[in-house]
Amino acid sequence: MDATTRRRLLMAAPLGIAAVGSGLFWTLLARMQQGTYDPHALKSMLIGKPLPTFSLPGQPPSAGFANTDVTAGKLPALVNFFASWCVPCIEESPTLMALQAKGVPIWGIAYKDSVAATTRFLNTRGNPYLRVARDADGRTAINFGLYGVPETYVVDRTGIVRLRYAGGLSEDSVRNTLAPLLAKLA
Repeated sequence: MDATTRRRLLMAAPLGIAAVGSGLFWTLLARMQQGTYDPHALKSMLIGKPLPTFSLPGQPPSAGFANTDVTAGKLPALVNFFASWCVPCIEESPTLMALQAKGVPIWGIAYKDSVAATTRFLNTRGNPYLRVARDADGRTAINFGLYGVPETYVVDRTGIVRLRYAGGLSEDSVRNTLAPLLAKLA
């Protein structure tokens, strides 16, 4: 390849990259207009598979819990990873409290948080959880494939993960995503 051809390729490369980026951007916009793009619907290796095996210590005064406890009530349940330092966790607190008031079993896992900070968080924001466990080192979160907090998993009565919701739950996400799935699984 001669110097002129190499120079032309180097000059065309940024245009090619811009064209590919533009194509991806327009595809994203089209999916948003069609209503098929949901940034909270992250792919998860757990969908359709059993809840990972875990046993975590409790957040005082709550006893810890294990994966088998989540399905012991034979109801669909939520497993919610949260932390006191997480702003979206603070924002989703009223939504979780409303779900609890409707009888939805919610199991909380405090992710990489101190006992004192989690206690303050639950005393201030309310405690919607049946039990709160502590994942101090984040190993259980790794087994779940956690991207960050908050993250909520819907588990059916047999212990199969049916949904992963990344980000804070809101009234809209409950109405449009969680409530229909929970009704279907009930």
